[in-house]
Amino acid sequence: MKKINALISIAILMSNAAYAQKISDEKVPYSVKTSFMSKFPSAKKINWEIENQDEYEAEFKLNGNEVSANFDKSGKWLKTETEIEVSALPVPIQEALKTDFEDFKVTEASKIESDKHGNCFEAELKKGKESYDLLYSPEGKMLAKSMSKEKEEEED
Repeated sequence: MKKINALISIAILMSNAAYAQKISDEKVPYSVKTSFMSKFPSAKKINWEIENQDEYEAEFKLNGNEVSANFDKSGKWLKTETEIEVSALPVPIQEALKTDFEDFKVTEASKIESDKHGNCFEAELKKGKESYDLLYSPEGKMLAKSMSKEKEEEED
């Protein structure tokens, strides 16, 4: 029984360490900061997080919008996520959400540009204690579905 409790404790500690951690500007590699400033020269109110040992995320304001951008440790841009109004989601996505998740409320929406998926959109949905992050192509095709971070944190 002691071994099981110890394993559970280790698993909980490791899962907590896996979440992004805020870091000071001084701890961000020069290559990452240089790439960021080159791509977003007019960014304001920049806050940094380390997503994992190989990825950094900057959260900032750009033209009045909440934006985040991710870079690998060498400074290579990975993705940019810009918060948008739910009503700004493309019509095919809005129709897919109404059909496939009619009882859910869309709580947030973002436009994502990524090296992996190109241009796509994220919708965060909630119904009671259920909440999901959904990734869609502009044409309304679901690319990914995952339990939202808030829900995952509650379960830990």
